[in-house]
Amino acid sequence: MVGVLSNRVDRDDLKAGDHIYTWRAAYIYAHHGIYAGDGMVIHFTRAAGHEIGTGTFLDWFLYSSSPAATEGPPCQKCGHLVKSDGVITSCLDCFLDGGSLYLFDYAVSPAFFLAKARGGTCTLAASDPSDVVIHRARYLLDNGFGMYSLFKNNCEDFAIYCKTGLLVETAFSVGRSGQLASLTAAFSAVASSPLRFLTTSAGGLAIVTSGMYCVGRYVSDIGVRRDVVKVPVERLVEQNVTWIPQCVATETDIAAGAPQQQLEVPCAVAEEASVIQPAAP
Repeated sequence: MVGVLSNRVDRDDLKAGDHIYTWRAAYIYAHHGIYAGDGMVIHFTRAAGHEIGTGTFLDWFLYSSSPAATEGPPCQKCGHLVKSDGVITSCLDCFLDGGSLYLFDYAVSPAFFLAKARGGTCTLAASDPSDVVIHRARYLLDNGFGMYSLFKNNCEDFAIYCKTGLLVETAFSVGRSGQLASLTAAFSAVASSPLRFLTTSAGGLAIVTSGMYCVGRYVSDIGVRRDVVKVPVERLVEQNVTWIPQCVATETDIAAGAPQQQLEVPCAVAEEASVIQPAAP
């Protein structure tokens, strides 16, 4: 478990399947990803150099503060691997872009969670085994994670799904992101709490606001929400893809100890056959 004061971690301490992040734009927001081993990171982005976006005028500020991945010569280690958007893979240096490395903590206690005043650093939810985490990340790297959305489907949502397999069912709610949950909790604590009228002193208002903020963060965490379900990555992708060849072991197979690259050759044959032969009526 990472310390309460800081989640900073050394590169040598990383393990494949770790959920890592780095702060951007003077600690305004963090970019998240899954460490895949061998100095590589799988992460979800709106576009090259544009890690987040709102669709509003705020994007000008956010983009100007994001790393410009398209400027300068391509990285010798990962430049040939980087896609323009979606789920991409890059080396750890390009992912950090000069920032510090932090480790997202899982299965923390409620006291530890509330002690971390800023969201997007830990969750009460437990992580699945690292081989399952890597399988999900690599599967989404090949098949996509849907459309990017700051409020519903961002880089932190991607990393949390890879670690837990949990998705939010409710249509009108913040996604899995702790950063957005904290922002929502802060706004609710200040603007919508009727309890703020029960005190006129500055100290009393601070206590009420802090209490509402903590409650809002806690009930929004993926580890305690009631509107989440466990969804295998293959089923998640099938919602956007009509046919998926069984070229690798499924998430269930990985959890049972099957090798990730089984059926690789039969998959190529099946994929070719699916293109040549028309589907049966």
